[in-house]
Amino acid sequence: MRKSIVAALAAGMSLTLAACGGGTATTTPAPGGADTTAAAPADAGTLTVWVDETRIDAFTELGADFQATSGVSLDLVQKPTGDIKTDFIAQAPTGEGPDLIVTAHDATGDLVSNGVVAPVELGNAIDGLSDASKAAFTWDGQLYGVPYAIENIGLVRNNALVQDTPATFDELVTQGKGAGTQFPIVIQQGDGGDAYHLYPLQTSFGAPVFTSSNGEYTTELGMEGPEGQAFATYLRKLADEGALNANIGGDQAKQAFLDGQSPYIVTGPWWTSDFVDAGLDITVLPIPSAGGQPSAPFLGVQGVYLSSHSENALLANQFLDYMTSEDAQTKLYELGGRTPANTAAAEAIDDPIIAGFAEAGADGEPMPAIPEMAAVWNFWGATEVSIINGQAADPAAAWQEMNNNIKAAF
Repeated sequence: MRKSIVAALAAGMSLTLAACGGGTATTTPAPGGADTTAAAPADAGTLTVWVDETRIDAFTELGADFQATSGVSLDLVQKPTGDIKTDFIAQAPTGEGPDLIVTAHDATGDLVSNGVVAPVELGNAIDGLSDASKAAFTWDGQLYGVPYAIENIGLVRNNALVQDTPATFDELVTQGKGAGTQFPIVIQQGDGGDAYHLYPLQTSFGAPVFTSSNGEYTTELGMEGPEGQAFATYLRKLADEGALNANIGGDQAKQAFLDGQSPYIVTGPWWTSDFVDAGLDITVLPIPSAGGQPSAPFLGVQGVYLSSHSENALLANQFLDYMTSEDAQTKLYELGGRTPANTAAAEAIDDPIIAGFAEAGADGEPMPAIPEMAAVWNFWGATEVSIINGQAADPAAAWQEMNNNIKAAF
């Protein structure tokens, strides 16, 4: 998409290094027949980086670019997604862990509390990162990682079925009912529920999962009281109108949208390529408000953490500085298809689908990284399913019981 720009920047960096000397000189023809001498950087060392199976190809390419300009190579070790955090916590203190790990921001609380990651100092480069991405990696006022990509859910519309999306969720459901499809909208749930995909509707009632103070989550639940209970009552209303069905899990929701059984689906960028490949004309939009306040989805932020036990902190910080750059984050966007945390790179995106998700996440907040979040998920999803299925005779009472159970589990 912007590969020519990236290549030009990389070339410019190489020429700058040549002026500084070091390495082996090579001669390349310049415009007009002149010769230009460029120096390849000398071997400056190696950093060990743990990365999962979904990102290793992108970081392999990024590592080659970084080595070409710095002389520092990346020894990339592929680890299963679910093992990176736990293995790192176990191995870092022994000296057997990596210098850096690539993972999602919601590991921050556990990593900091176990003392295995170090704060990062980015100087003026921090100003180039979005506020939400920085908040995701901030703990007790300190930044503990370099964010590089943001993802969130949004409203995906099949333009062959409807063309103009209403301003409120109730109007959307009414429109969807008149579209002549089986479902007015599909939002995945399943046996255990899926609070993640319902969260934008919940926040539109003013009921965030936790309250916030000074830009960071507290351990006080924000979904108690009349706001949360109003959302619980609304869930039952949506089920009665056929807009929510606990039997529709992720695969079923995706297939229903592919088959033209619904004009809308609430989902993330992980499925849109399948929709496009199937020939669907789609538009990504913010999720309309149901409760009168903005619909704020969870933001998932990917980033790189520095081990507090690394013996290569200077080299590691050199890579972290590189990770903040528009060049690096543009390349990762091109390889991974997620909105960059670097604001200049994000603003330059010309893919309307990715830009649509960025707009849908404009009011979003990072998923809580505090350890208390682990106690929330099971109660949360199970309660929502009981309301959708009609098993909870009084949605508001069931919601309050859920909050009481969550607090008891802290």
